[in-house]
Amino acid sequence: MTVGAKTWRFAGVVAIVLSVGGGCGSESESEGYSGAGARPTGGGGTPSGGSSGTGGSLGGGGGSAAVGGNPSDAAIDADAPPKLGPPYPVVLCHGFFGFEKFAGLDAITYFYKVKEELAKNGETLVFTPEVDPFNDSTYRGAQLQGEIEKILAQTGHEKVNLIGHSQGGLDARVVAHDRPDLVASVTTIATPHQGTPIADVILGLVSDPGAQQLVDWFVKQIGYALYDAAGKKTSLWKPLELFSKSGIAAFNQKYTDRASVRYWSLTGRSDFKLPGQDCKPDTTLPFIEKWNLETDPIDPLFLISEAYLDGGIGQPDANDGLVRVQDAHWGTFLGCVPADHLDEVGQLFGDSPGIGNLFEYRALYVELVKMLRDTGL
Repeated sequence: MTVGAKTWRFAGVVAIVLSVGGGCGSESESEGYSGAGARPTGGGGTPSGGSSGTGGSLGGGGGSAAVGGNPSDAAIDADAPPKLGPPYPVVLCHGFFGFEKFAGLDAITYFYKVKEELAKNGETLVFTPEVDPFNDSTYRGAQLQGEIEKILAQTGHEKVNLIGHSQGGLDARVVAHDRPDLVASVTTIATPHQGTPIADVILGLVSDPGAQQLVDWFVKQIGYALYDAAGKKTSLWKPLELFSKSGIAAFNQKYTDRASVRYWSLTGRSDFKLPGQDCKPDTTLPFIEKWNLETDPIDPLFLISEAYLDGGIGQPDANDGLVRVQDAHWGTFLGCVPADHLDEVGQLFGDSPGIGNLFEYRALYVELVKMLRDTGL
């Protein structure tokens, strides 16, 4: 890649982030932050203890979850037409500082041209709602739940299938926990279910000699400061606190899995790494296994973060530049694909994943939806 191309890619990321910096949701000065949104009323369920188990068969899940209701609601629902069953609509949930449309342009979306590819394969009920780009997943999950309720009212279906990239996977888990009656499945891609060490370093929760370089890199890449002009924490702290070791532990204790929802996960591996033990799937699927001999050159944007997560010589922790493979496991783990964090959603703007890498991200989403259909969802 030429220097000019690297500059363009960096400028593109900054432009994307700046375009969504205001995000959606209300402005708030609560919790000692400046910037995006306060917690909405409702949402969040009560802690039920423990954390999700991993492993299991492709058709894992099953059972039912009790959901509270209002007797008057039941009377109203008795006159409503029966809701549609599977195949359920698919909802793509964007990640940290994500967006539905870039600068208002229909042609540039977070999941770049994924909806179009799915439509070519007969999947026309695919939705990409937008939530606050800078907030924790309790807040974003409540926003996502509201969007899902609108989608179900529009389509007449009983449930949706959620596919979340990065933090979008945590948002999806919040909705599945709080409203399991609305969610058939949660599939996560490169979601930091066990957090990311990068967050602890940036927040100063751990002492590390390379911390300042990593902090400088992070702020430079996203074009959004950790503190405002008055020295007050910006809303960027909320997701970072969620991704920290203590933050994600509390999240996992609160948002446990529901028996009636099926959970799958997969992630990316980059920096020319082949699948190692961390990438070993709980169930083997041909559309993921076929990429096992492909490797991905790390995007220059992730050189510093990938090197930090890698652990150095003798400690090769496979990652996609932002999330380690070991931290992306949840439910039934499907394995790794040769992609960095941007390649997983076709960014920037559908460019190649790298010289020599034949991985096709749009085909991955098509196959994931086929998997859902084959399991009756």
